[in-house]
Amino acid sequence: MTETTALSLEGVEHLPLEVFSERAYLEYAMYVILDRALPHIGDGLKPVQRRIVYAMSELGLKAGSKYKKSARTVGDVLGKFHPHGDSACYEAMVLMAQPFAYRYPLLDGQGNWGSSDDPKSFAAMRYTESRLSAYAGVLLTELGLGTVDWLPNFDGTLNEPSILPARLPNILLNGTTGIAVGMATDIPPHNLVEVVNACVELLTNPKAEIEDLCAHIQGPDFPTRAEIITPRSEINEIYRTGNGRLRMRAVFERENGEIVITALPYQVSGSKIMEQIAAQMNAKKLPMVIDLRDESDHEDPTRLVIVPRSNRIDFDALMAHLFATTDLERTLRVNMNVIGTNGRPQVKGLAALLREWLAYRKDTVRRRLQHRLDKVESRLHLLEGLLIAYLNLDEVIEIIRSQEHPKPILIQRFNLSDEQAEAILDLKLRHLAKLEEIKIKSEQDDLARERDELKKILGSNARLTTLIRKELIADAEKYGDQRRSPIVERKEAQALSQEDIVPVEPVTVVLSSNGWVRAAKGHDVDPANLNYKSGDQFQAAALGRSNQLAAFLDSTGRSYSIPVLGLASARGQGEPLSGRLNPPPDAAFVTVLMGAPDRLLLLASDAGYGFVGKLAELYTKNRNGKALLTLPAGSQPFVPQPIDNIDTDLLVAISNEGRMLVFAVKHLPLLARGKGNKIMQIPPSRVALREEFVAELAVLPADSQLIIHAGKRHLTLKPGNLEQFRGERGRRGRKLPRGFRNVDRLEVVRPQQMALI
Repeated sequence: MTETTALSLEGVEHLPLEVFSERAYLEYAMYVILDRALPHIGDGLKPVQRRIVYAMSELGLKAGSKYKKSARTVGDVLGKFHPHGDSACYEAMVLMAQPFAYRYPLLDGQGNWGSSDDPKSFAAMRYTESRLSAYAGVLLTELGLGTVDWLPNFDGTLNEPSILPARLPNILLNGTTGIAVGMATDIPPHNLVEVVNACVELLTNPKAEIEDLCAHIQGPDFPTRAEIITPRSEINEIYRTGNGRLRMRAVFERENGEIVITALPYQVSGSKIMEQIAAQMNAKKLPMVIDLRDESDHEDPTRLVIVPRSNRIDFDALMAHLFATTDLERTLRVNMNVIGTNGRPQVKGLAALLREWLAYRKDTVRRRLQHRLDKVESRLHLLEGLLIAYLNLDEVIEIIRSQEHPKPILIQRFNLSDEQAEAILDLKLRHLAKLEEIKIKSEQDDLARERDELKKILGSNARLTTLIRKELIADAEKYGDQRRSPIVERKEAQALSQEDIVPVEPVTVVLSSNGWVRAAKGHDVDPANLNYKSGDQFQAAALGRSNQLAAFLDSTGRSYSIPVLGLASARGQGEPLSGRLNPPPDAAFVTVLMGAPDRLLLLASDAGYGFVGKLAELYTKNRNGKALLTLPAGSQPFVPQPIDNIDTDLLVAISNEGRMLVFAVKHLPLLARGKGNKIMQIPPSRVALREEFVAELAVLPADSQLIIHAGKRHLTLKPGNLEQFRGERGRRGRKLPRGFRNVDRLEVVRPQQMALI
């Protein structure tokens, strides 16, 4: 039987799981924030970008040198400084070489490095070649001049710079994006000349406010020539807080009746725009566009052509719709979150960011000057020893020839330092000529002047500031260019409504007695002869346009409205209104109405009450409708009657007992809803029992005839004959002649119709 040895936990740290998990996650989060996702304010680079640039400089891939395979660079970066995935490293490298992604690319690529239409279409690293761009010199020129601290690499075999000594605020010039743990960064690129001018302003006037800086920096400057349409007040607020949103809009022009898009917002691909517009065309949501072409090539990287159906199309309205519904207009997030010189991430406004970068730049320049001063003083020290040797050349030679260990003898005899004695012993014979003494004295004079100048600069903050300003201006002249992204204030884009998009056509909306509705094209439809379901029949029809609303009135006095667009076709039997609306259970739809929203209507009940209202008062977005006409107990609503002229039209009311009353429509009030005023005197008790009620109503235009149909007989009343039935509103009315008191219907003959009879 084997003996088991008890596991010893002596010396093992014991931690609660909660504490261990919190510590481990915090360490991971800090790594992601500080060593992966966020840029440093000094050089504006993330660690992987910094290591790529440094590795390429160590490979000798400076601007103007011969290109080398990208795989060679990636291999050096991974093997020496950045032990992570090769594909992620190569993608970071590609991004720095794409002129449509970086405002000032750090790499100069040869081969397929992707396109603005498809940034991920770059070739594999074994095919592409690269070297550093001229602009990358801004980050590397001062690297070996004692300007930065050096750290051991991941395995301790090499040293790498903790940061690059950027001569320009690259953090703003190229911007960056990144997502860390619990925070992110989105810094847009800017124009080099504008940023340098703002830095010079701060150097000249350290108390400059955001308004002073924004006088130089108009706003971000992206690689694309699309417009920034965010108002300047909002841009200034973004710079004040370090947070906000920018809107970019594509640039287009009219060319031979076509719309040509020549610039797209930052990081928007033309293929995606084409897909979005084509999707709307296929869904018949863009009938005013007949064709779409992508004519982009090397000469014109962005050239998207939209062909309208005709020149009568409102081009501006069409483009406003596309701006609102596609990526032709895009909102970009701004979050200027960077790792400061104190090693902590923080969201900084423009003024704070530039001030901190300038402080970093001053420290870098001061270290550079001090490094050079140390070199100069060290060289002067050596030259002083060499000059002593030349002045005592024979004695120095004798000591070297005769002594086994001449160095301590030289130090003692001529009062030399160890470095001076070593330099004398390292002299070659050919440097012992008289000419060398002259060269040493000349070099001493030059270095002495340089030393004095360096000490003056290091000893004066004003001189140091002047030097930094001159260097910034010189770099701006060397690398600066014109602004690409114009800043233009535009109106907010509005998408076209469905009614605006679909062509306006005449339609006839048909309502059946069972509440089914359909829409037929044109006004020449005979709704009574359409096909109806069994037990159903024609109820009402309305003529209008396809971009209008259809209004409905039910038997409880409630009104409803729905867009005509989208109603079932009259080729079928329609659709039930109950599928779109929620009328009361016992309600039946009385009629359908269409027309201009300000059209006047007579709204009345058979209880003898009514008012004048506008068609727009019937409209509502509520599926349950709205209370329009208040009905006394036992009464029913009339079909609303159109009013041509409220000042001259007459109202004709006939009760079921054969009484007729005529008065001017203008005596009724203009209301939005309600019961209205009394039209004809009828006792409410008789209305409730349906013993007496208003049987017929008609609106009679001026100079019209009224024909009363009673069975097979009819009575024609000319304008003069109507006077005998005129009375005040609310009266009982006068009895019609015998034989015409059971009225079936009223017919109004207008003057233009009378002329045709």
